[in-house]
Amino acid sequence: MKKTVWLLQDETNRCDLAALPNVHPIVAQLLWNRGLRTADEARTFLEPNYERDIHDPFLFRDMQRAVDRLRIAIAAHELIIVHGDYDADGISAAAILTHTLRTLGANVDGFIPHRELDGYGVKHSSVETLAARGAKIIITCDCGISNAPEIERANELGIDVIVTDHHTIPATLPPAYAILHPKVAGETYPDQTLSGGGVAFKLMQGLLQDPETRKFLPPDINPEAFQKWQLDLVAISSVADMVPLVGETRTLVYFGCKVLGKTKRHGLRALLARDKIIISDSGPSSPITPQTIGFKIAPRINAAGRMDHGKHAFEMLLAQTPDDGARLAEQLYNHNTDRQKLTESILKEAVAKIKRDGLDQFSTLVVAGDGWPAGLVGLIASRLKDKFYKPTFVIGINEDRIVGSGRSIAEWNMIAAMQTRPDLFVKFGGHPQACGFSLASFDAIQKFADAMHALANDHVEKIQELIPTVAIDARVNLDALDWELLAQLEKFEPYGIGNPEPQFLSENIHIVSAQPVGATGKHIRLMVKNGSPSIKKMMGFNLAESLPELSAGSAINGIINFGCNEWNGTRELQYKLEDFRLIKP
Repeated sequence: MKKTVWLLQDETNRCDLAALPNVHPIVAQLLWNRGLRTADEARTFLEPNYERDIHDPFLFRDMQRAVDRLRIAIAAHELIIVHGDYDADGISAAAILTHTLRTLGANVDGFIPHRELDGYGVKHSSVETLAARGAKIIITCDCGISNAPEIERANELGIDVIVTDHHTIPATLPPAYAILHPKVAGETYPDQTLSGGGVAFKLMQGLLQDPETRKFLPPDINPEAFQKWQLDLVAISSVADMVPLVGETRTLVYFGCKVLGKTKRHGLRALLARDKIIISDSGPSSPITPQTIGFKIAPRINAAGRMDHGKHAFEMLLAQTPDDGARLAEQLYNHNTDRQKLTESILKEAVAKIKRDGLDQFSTLVVAGDGWPAGLVGLIASRLKDKFYKPTFVIGINEDRIVGSGRSIAEWNMIAAMQTRPDLFVKFGGHPQACGFSLASFDAIQKFADAMHALANDHVEKIQELIPTVAIDARVNLDALDWELLAQLEKFEPYGIGNPEPQFLSENIHIVSAQPVGATGKHIRLMVKNGSPSIKKMMGFNLAESLPELSAGSAINGIINFGCNEWNGTRELQYKLEDFRLIKP
C-alpha cells in the first residue's frame, strides 16, 4: 500500500455547541476541524439557507455596468456571443448564460473553442471570426482574465467584452468593458470560492434582478424560479472544477444537487438514465450527490472536448427535445468510454517512459509523448501526480503543436511558479494546483523541464521526498459509528474540496475473515471486531493486493469512513477501510 503520513486532529478542541442541543461530540470535533468555532457558524454550515447564504450579485463592482450593457444589446438586438471553455465548468457556465439570454429574447449564440485547434482561453483568430459575424458583445465564461492582447483586439474591432472568470489573476488585467471575477484586487464581492459557472450564475442573477432587464422576460416566466432551475449547472461546474465547497459555493451545490435531481434538461436526464438514475417530478431514483457529478456527469461532459468537440456537451445541456437530449447524451457516453481506454494506454506508456529515463528523480515530473492528445494530458498528469506524489507536467507532441497540462501537490503553487517565467510559454493559465500551457517548439520542452525543476527546488526543499498526508478527524471505536451519528453526519454533505468526507481512526481492529470480491477480485470484504463481540462487515476498495497482510487473525489500526449502503431495497451501515497499519505481534 502507498506510504502515507497520518495526521490526527487535536482532540481537545471542539466547537462550542451549547446553543445546539443533542449534537454528537464527534460532530463537534468535525465542525472544529473545518474551521467552525461558534454555534452560529455551525448552524449556518449544517443548515444551508438559500435566501440567507446567497449574496447580492450587485456586490460585484462591475455587475451593474455589465447588466446595463447587456440590456442595451437585448433591446437593440445586437449579436451577443457567449464564449465558453471546453471543460465541464466552462460549458456549464456558457449554457447558463446562453439559456438566460435566449429567454430574455436576446440575439445570442454560444461559442465553445476546440481544445486541440483553439486551446484554452480567447484566441485572436476567434475574435476576428466573431467580429466578422457581427458580434457586438463577447461574454467570456471560465476564461478571459489572462487574455489582455486578445481583448484589446476585440476593442479595436468594436466589440465590448464582459469577462466572467475565476482563474489566477495575471500581472496585467485585460481592458474589458466589465470584469466579474471574485479575486481581482479591490473586488467588493465577499466570496472568492465561486467556480466559473458560479460567476456566470451571478451575472444571470444580476440580469433577472435588474428591474428594467427583467421586463424582457416572457410573462409566464417567474424570475426567482428560473434562477433556481439553473443551480443544476452551478453544481456541475463547482464539483467538476474542484472549487472549495464552503461559503456560498456550499449552498449553491447543496441546492444544486436537489435541482439536479429534478432537472428539466433533456440531455442530463438521458445521461443519468444510462446509469439507471431516473429523474422524475417526484425526484431521482437514486440520490444525486457531488460524487454523482464527479464520477458520472462531469467526466462525460469533459469527454466531449477531450475526444471530439466541447460544443456537443454544450448542445446536450441546451437540447430542446427528449430525442435530441438522448442522442447527444449517448454520444458523450460513448466518447467517455473511448476516453477511458485511451487514457489507460497512454498512462502505461508514460509510466514506462518515466522509469526508463529516470524522470522521477527530479523535484517535478515532466514527461512528454508523441501523439498524446491535448485533451488527455491533464488526466494523465493527475494520475501520475497521485502515483508519484510530486508536481507533474504531461506534454503532448502533435506535429507543430506542443500542449501540456499540469497537476500539483498541496505543497507547491504551480501557477505562481509559472508566472515567474512567462518567457517559457506561448500561452498558459490555471490554478495553484492545475494548469494548461503550450510551448513554441520541441526544443522548448527540456528548457521548460529544467526551469520547473529549479523552481520547485527553490520553494520546497527535497520535494521529491514528500509523502502524502492523510488528515484524520477523530479517534473512534467502530461501535460509535452508528445510525445516530450517521444521521448527523449527513448534514455535512455535500462533501468535496474544503469539506472532505470525515475520516476516522479505529485502533486494534481484529480481522475475523478476509476475501476478495468484485468482478476482477480487486476489492476485499473483511469481517472484523473492534473491542466488542460485535462482528462488522468492512469493505476495502482496490485493496486486494494487501490481502496477505489482512488475513484472518491479523490486527490493524485503520482509517475508516462510513455511510449507508442501499441495495435492493435494504439499507445497511457500510464501513470502508481507506488505509491501515499492521499491528505486529
